[in-house]
Amino acid sequence: MSLTRRPSLVNRDGKLLFCPCGAKLNIIDVETGALRSLQQEEEEDITSFALSPDDEVLVTGSRALLLRQWDWREGRCTRTWRAIHVAPVASMAFDSTSTLLATGGCDSTIKIWDMIKQYCTHNLKGSSGVVHLVEFHPDVSQPRLFSSSMDYKIRIWDLGCSRCLATLDGHFSAVTSLAFADGNTLLSSGRDKICLVWDLKTRESKRTVPVYESVEAAVLLPRKGDFSQLGVKKEGLHFVTAGSKGILKVWEVATAACVYSQTVPFELQEEPSEHSLTQCLLLPARNQLLTVTAEHNILLYDAHTLQLRKQLAGYNDEVLDVKFLGPGDSHIVVATNSPQLKVFELATSHCQILYGHTETILALDVFRKGLMFVSCAKDKSLRVWRMQKDGRVSCVARGLGHAHGVGAVSCSRMKETFVVTSSQDCTIKIWNIPESLTSKAKAALLSSPETLHAKVTERAHNKDINSVAVSPNDKLLATGSQDRLAKLWSSADCSLLGVFMGHKRGIWCVQFSPVDQILATSSADGTLKLWGLRDFSCLKTFEGHDASVLKIIFVSRGTQLLSSGSDGLLKLWTIKTNECVKTLDGHEDKIWGLHSNKQDDMVVSASSDSCITLWKDVTEIEEKEAQAKEEEQILKEQELSNLLHEKRYLKALGLAISLDRPHTVLMVIKAILKETDGRKHLEENIVRLRKDQKEAVLAFLVTWNTNSRNCHEAQAVMETLLKHEAPDSLLQYVGIKPAVESLLPYTERHFQRLGRLLQASMFIEFMWQHMRLNDPAPPDVPS
Repeated sequence: MSLTRRPSLVNRDGKLLFCPCGAKLNIIDVETGALRSLQQEEEEDITSFALSPDDEVLVTGSRALLLRQWDWREGRCTRTWRAIHVAPVASMAFDSTSTLLATGGCDSTIKIWDMIKQYCTHNLKGSSGVVHLVEFHPDVSQPRLFSSSMDYKIRIWDLGCSRCLATLDGHFSAVTSLAFADGNTLLSSGRDKICLVWDLKTRESKRTVPVYESVEAAVLLPRKGDFSQLGVKKEGLHFVTAGSKGILKVWEVATAACVYSQTVPFELQEEPSEHSLTQCLLLPARNQLLTVTAEHNILLYDAHTLQLRKQLAGYNDEVLDVKFLGPGDSHIVVATNSPQLKVFELATSHCQILYGHTETILALDVFRKGLMFVSCAKDKSLRVWRMQKDGRVSCVARGLGHAHGVGAVSCSRMKETFVVTSSQDCTIKIWNIPESLTSKAKAALLSSPETLHAKVTERAHNKDINSVAVSPNDKLLATGSQDRLAKLWSSADCSLLGVFMGHKRGIWCVQFSPVDQILATSSADGTLKLWGLRDFSCLKTFEGHDASVLKIIFVSRGTQLLSSGSDGLLKLWTIKTNECVKTLDGHEDKIWGLHSNKQDDMVVSASSDSCITLWKDVTEIEEKEAQAKEEEQILKEQELSNLLHEKRYLKALGLAISLDRPHTVLMVIKAILKETDGRKHLEENIVRLRKDQKEAVLAFLVTWNTNSRNCHEAQAVMETLLKHEAPDSLLQYVGIKPAVESLLPYTERHFQRLGRLLQASMFIEFMWQHMRLNDPAPPDVPS
């Protein structure tokens, strides 16, 4: 049993895209890229879903054979019922009135549901295999349902008599989409590389359009509108196809000719590939066309010109490196487990996909200004890219020369003058950047990427070189290798200056300190080390990771280190104290990418779990908040002292309660009781408190009552509450039950103690009287 399609849908205004992902239904804002999800209660994959034309009703079907109706704006399920199908629902669709829902199942049956009265109205049998397509006729006056199943036939069902009226037989493979041009014309597309136009009156095919690729969706162009830039010169029916080649084509029905073919930056392939389009939707409200690729990328085109307006990247696969990009760090560039680079605009999530490399890109680095960056890949090459003012990125240079894949790259720090690369061939190369690339005027005149030539090549290690770094003054280079060694080189002639020995396993990363003459290294032995550049001695060792430390960067203006491990953890170290002050658990797999922005207040991390995470440094914000809170506390304490001095006890009580100071509240109550008619004043103040304040005092007196020194005040407050609050009112207090349970045993103990004290007092008085009565009179004193 297979479910052939799990499409995406858009709402009426075209601003939200609904995409199934396992047991979740993701809702994506196409303008901002923001995402939220509807999660089913049980871990059951969503097999199909439908959104009503009025945007009010969303229904999902799952492998648990249940249908769920959602209030998708609030994110909650409002109704669940059994689908009656004996196999999962593979397709569903609403009619134009949003009152009927059709569900096509893997059990070869179709069921119609009345969404108002909430019952099944039709059970249509006769399909062959999985029903993977259902569509209502757009004309309400014609109660017809169209369906397609595994026998490649399109069936027309009369809902008035619940029977199949006709079968449209013309496709030789799965039918992928149905589109109604008007009440009597139907367009169907299929994976048999043809599109058919049907006359619904005669129920015959009146035109066959060979499209020479497996088609996943065919969309009719509106009859109104200027589509001249798409080759539409005559009136008549035109449609757009999206399929295995990954391009959009516009076809004229009258001549069965392709009048427009989209140009793309990648090489077209006859067989399905990662560029293939799996879906195409027309968004009339936005005058846009939306497509989804096999890699789950979402592309929005202008419907009149097919110019790309926005692109949202879907699945990233394993992320190998990430860097901030742009003059204000407005973008990030990402290397995933593919030959393409992805450049994301952080504000809108718009993504550019850059083509150039032919094999997996392994590493990235960005020049200081943030407008140029370098990538290196398994194809033994490096490429230099430049960002224009409008945000578009293009390749401006390419370098070849390594004998194996290029695994690490580092750019010059002061000016855009050179690039250093390292490879699995155990060599490092220094590449000069010509002035034609750094000058904006000259770079704009480039028609094709320039060729770079290495000025220096040096065999640096005996095993793979994992990392290379350039010092802040551009005079030194550092390399780290699987041979457990880090080495220091002169950038002028690549001469060896020193060797750092001490790690027990291969070194994954090397980084220069931005403020000190220090080199930091991280290793597969789980440690980080700091080395002096003058004597090559180990200054500090940081231990705490339980796995390989893959990346390190200096943060907080060189006073701290941030490290990432193969266990998915980030650790923040304070260099002065050698302590790990924070462990961040934000990934589930190896963290290969780690980079901080120019402001040094944000970090981006990227992992093998396909996630890219932005981290914000909130230290200053928290310090300011703590300082403001402390100042506020001081002011309130001063105000409280003034209120007590002025004997304004009611306000003092309220302020002490708001500060959550049980001891201060107790002091206020003791001060009230010391006054003349203290009991009376206490009652007057307690009665005037709000209910929430009384609840707080009740919680406080439970603690006071446990101490014999404070039990009198606790009993006085309790007496006031019992005297002035009705039992029904007291029962509504938060925490009344545990309060009573705690008060009873201590209160009984206090009364027992008072009883014993009273008895002792009476006994002492009795003994004193008895002693006075039995004491003989003192003898007379002689004069």
